[in-house]
Amino acid sequence: MKRDLKEILNAGLAAADPGAAVLRCLKVDGDRLSAGGETFEPERVFVVAAGKAACAMAKAAEELLGDRISGGLAVTKEGHEGPLEYLEVLAASHPEPDERGVEAARRVAGLAEELEEGDLLLALISGGASALLADPAEGIELSELKRLTSSLLRSGASIDEINCVRKHVSTLKGGGLARLAHPAQTLALLLSDVVGDDVSSIASGLTAPDPTTLEEARRVLERYGIEPPQSVAGHLKRAEETPKPGDPLFEQVKNLVCGGGRHAVEAAATRAEELGYPPLILSTRITGEGREVAGVHAAIVLEALESGNPAAPPCAILSGGELTITVRGKGRGGPNQEFALALAVELEGVEGWAALAVDTDGNDGPTGAAGGLVDGETAGAIRSRGADPRAALEANDSHTALDAAGVLLETGPTGTNVNDLRVILLRRAE
Repeated sequence: MKRDLKEILNAGLAAADPGAAVLRCLKVDGDRLSAGGETFEPERVFVVAAGKAACAMAKAAEELLGDRISGGLAVTKEGHEGPLEYLEVLAASHPEPDERGVEAARRVAGLAEELEEGDLLLALISGGASALLADPAEGIELSELKRLTSSLLRSGASIDEINCVRKHVSTLKGGGLARLAHPAQTLALLLSDVVGDDVSSIASGLTAPDPTTLEEARRVLERYGIEPPQSVAGHLKRAEETPKPGDPLFEQVKNLVCGGGRHAVEAAATRAEELGYPPLILSTRITGEGREVAGVHAAIVLEALESGNPAAPPCAILSGGELTITVRGKGRGGPNQEFALALAVELEGVEGWAALAVDTDGNDGPTGAAGGLVDGETAGAIRSRGADPRAALEANDSHTALDAAGVLLETGPTGTNVNDLRVILLRRAE
């Protein structure tokens, strides 16, 4: 089953290929570009790619447009760079921003401000762009933005809540990039890592109207007990609102989701069926704490093994979405590793199952692992190497525990970034 799981993972990652997503959505015929039922005939085309999949998306755009590209930038996470012919590649830090991200954001803003009527900004956006484009609003220092980002990431706040705050302490997010590019047209192709594919949430809505408000951003910080730096608190009291739905500037903007987590889950389900595991997709919109979601999945596994409901073995149970962790300990790990470890603890000693949980970009949380691949023997293997899997959970140290058992999944940078992917294979115990 573990061998089959790796094949299923590869199929899911291949379906989320960002270059293929761009080629699927963007068509070029002479001087005309078309996407999502709209046609553009710009005098000049400039490209801004931002996110963990920036280089792969930009490479596809270069393949289509060639020397029609008048200029552009690709901003990606360090280690995810790739060679481009017409765009300059800039690397920055993720998930916490750094000075390189500040410079990248400044360069992107400068490019957008130089655009004129008749130009087209082709924005190729993928997950990670929020942190990579470190664009603190005037009066906010990078160190303060980093402190705020770290507090949000450790709080257990959802990605939508985190992005709500980011939009209101930034210059490019919450529609800021589209506002700077106006009156040029903007065509944004979005590779979604957001549950539900809300264009205003993907990468904090660089080119989308922002339905959230300054008051909502303040409430997020209050909800999670986050005391913001004084400059952030002051900005949230006096700042101008982000551009909202109905703003005329968005008449010049087309946002199109070209790929997302559903593609990965459905492709994984198809490969599972080919391997003899009829698939059941629970949902591609699951959110919540990694260990709590693992508890629900464990209950489904036990029910399926005992009664054949909601699916009878052999079968594959799949889900997608975006998990979170409320960090209380001092260990290392990410939401998918915590899910995998919690599942291994819940189902210790149970035969007939194996599971993987991964972040599709290849880095789960602040680690070099994509996730974990576990079964009923994993918890015991961790103990045999002198570690306590339950204690590791309490310390948020899933990475160390899974590493001790040799069950970390390490894919390296995958070149894509969509939602988490979880697959559980079941077969009847012999």
